Amino acid sequence: MEPRNATAAVIGAGDFIGSAIARKFAAEGFTVFAGRRNGEKLAPLVADVEAQGGRIVARSLDARQEDGITEFLRTADALAPLEVCIFNVGANVNFPLVDTTERVFRKVWEMACYAGFLAGREAARLMLPRGQGAIFFTGATASLRGGVGYAAFAAAKFGLRAVAQSAARELGPKNIHVAHLIIDAGVDTEWVRGRIREREGEAALANLDPGRLMRPVAVADAYWQLYRQPRDAWTFEQEIRPFGEKW
Repeated sequence: MEPRNATAAVIGAGDFIGSAIARKFAAEGFTVFAGRRNGEKLAPLVADVEAQGGRIVARSLDARQEDGITEFLRTADALAPLEVCIFNVGANVNFPLVDTTERVFRKVWEMACYAGFLAGREAARLMLPRGQGAIFFTGATASLRGGVGYAAFAAAKFGLRAVAQSAARELGPKNIHVAHLIIDAGVDTEWVRGRIREREGEAALANLDPGRLMRPVAVADAYWQLYRQPRDAWTFEQEIRPFGEKW
């Protein structure tokens, strides 16, 4: 790989999508700053990236904390110009409306919406003086429609989409590409497979249709394609789903 004088920040570098994004951008020469709440869980990702000759800095990060987000992104920018910031924090929960506590609703909003605002704002503050950069947000089916039991999650994802849309309209003319990637399907993770097992049984999981779940590396590739777009043909919102997904 050809090293770049640029950093890419992945906020929400979980074991699946976030790690795949970090690996992809590291493989393309970026120094990746990877943050998640339990930073010690980033050790396998760091080992993998470094074994491939990539550069990565791992940090514990609570994306809901303004000072933490600011310090995380400024540290990345001090090492090399922050070129890409990807907000990928989860918060997918399912509760009947009457069982959704005030604490759950507030926490999900803080994780999936408020934290995204903080990340986008701080990234923009660093990118605007240079007049270039990319800020990407991970959305979900719930970004467009609220399903049964998803009042908290959908409210947060709707809000994140609004933050991204407003930022895109404001920052696009200043040469900062803001995009919102809607993942309209289950992603192949242990959590999703566990839910399939609970709902449909072990046999359903063993005979899973290959077109049902999306691979994390495919999501990472979608982000790379967004980054590679020429500025006279930028996408703001893109929906991705497996070929077998019914929509």
